[in-house]
Amino acid sequence: MDFPILDTNVYNHRLVYLDNAATTQKPRQVIDALTGYYLTLNSNIHRGAHYLAAQATERYEEVRTKVQRFVNARSSKEIVFTRGTTESINLVASSFGRAFLGPGDEVIVSGMEHHSNIVPWQLACELAGARLRVIPFSDEGVLDMEAYGSLFSPHTRMVACAHVSNTLGTVNPVREIVAIAHDHNVPVLIDGAQAVAHMPVDVQQLGCDFYCFSGHKMYAPMGVGVMYGREELLSQLPPYQGGGEMIKDVTFERTTYNELPFRFEAGTPSVGDVLGLGAAIDFMLAQGIENIGRHEDELLRYATERLLSIPGLRIFGTAPHKAGVVSFLLGEAHPYDVGTLLDKLGIAVRTGHHCTQPIMDRYGIPGTVRASFACYTTREDVDALVAALVRIAPMLM
Repeated sequence: MDFPILDTNVYNHRLVYLDNAATTQKPRQVIDALTGYYLTLNSNIHRGAHYLAAQATERYEEVRTKVQRFVNARSSKEIVFTRGTTESINLVASSFGRAFLGPGDEVIVSGMEHHSNIVPWQLACELAGARLRVIPFSDEGVLDMEAYGSLFSPHTRMVACAHVSNTLGTVNPVREIVAIAHDHNVPVLIDGAQAVAHMPVDVQQLGCDFYCFSGHKMYAPMGVGVMYGREELLSQLPPYQGGGEMIKDVTFERTTYNELPFRFEAGTPSVGDVLGLGAAIDFMLAQGIENIGRHEDELLRYATERLLSIPGLRIFGTAPHKAGVVSFLLGEAHPYDVGTLLDKLGIAVRTGHHCTQPIMDRYGIPGTVRASFACYTTREDVDALVAALVRIAPMLM
């Protein structure tokens, strides 16, 4: 099969993997690309004059072009490779903050952000003497767009918002968010970690200025991510890190920096993981991203109906436009207890606050159990989850 790990048995039960919002499993094509690099091409890139270095560099840059086409960026110069969404957002927050944030300035984030799209902006604001402003959301998990519009002031310098909430599953109205910000001449960063594996993403159509995502949430290896940045804005930002590759000339008096995108790629990159990302994109395109989205949407509707048939089960995040994420509590049982018992039955889910503590505070709960879907998730997996919850409910309620 494409995903060998799914043949695993857990405590004498078939593995039912429902933790895809944390990381997806890897198809054989991606594993082969990763091992193939180390078996046949392993070399540092952009520097060597020998055959392996030239071949590795060519393959690496081919993936950059593939990513450019995948998100419809205008130029490969707008594609920066990072270690993941977290590093991508930190890169923008740090560099943008140094260039454009000052005392009294403001950054708008939403109330449903992952910590990775909160803390980097807090750090940037602390350094600059700026502050965060927060878009509220409803009980259903829908952003209050009227309140969002009212947050802008002459001091607003950036909007940072998730495309899809990793906890609530809400698909936010990104084009509208961007349009409103641009009406105020404010750039927008979108955290796309939970979007790119589930729906087509066109950064030009969205109009965003930055778009960040991770390979490991879209069937690629861990350790690789992407920061798309609009060239006109990216060219104004200072480097995030110093070192090899991001320079043109270095003396002890001064350094001149490399052109885009290399200015933001200091040091030796994870070449094998980038090649794995290329293989993951090929896999997704072969499946059809729209087909993946339709499959997961059908599973979401099916899972929601089945889960709500369990007495005492509450779902958090009921927006009309959702991706394949269901966060819930079983009565008053602690989510960790539910997750531990499910694990003993072979069901892999995520428990806790999912790096979204402000969401938990909003609902007054310690955390949730989260089931999340991928292209390989089946109705049988959902049925196994429901049967397991029915089985353990009497132990917890």
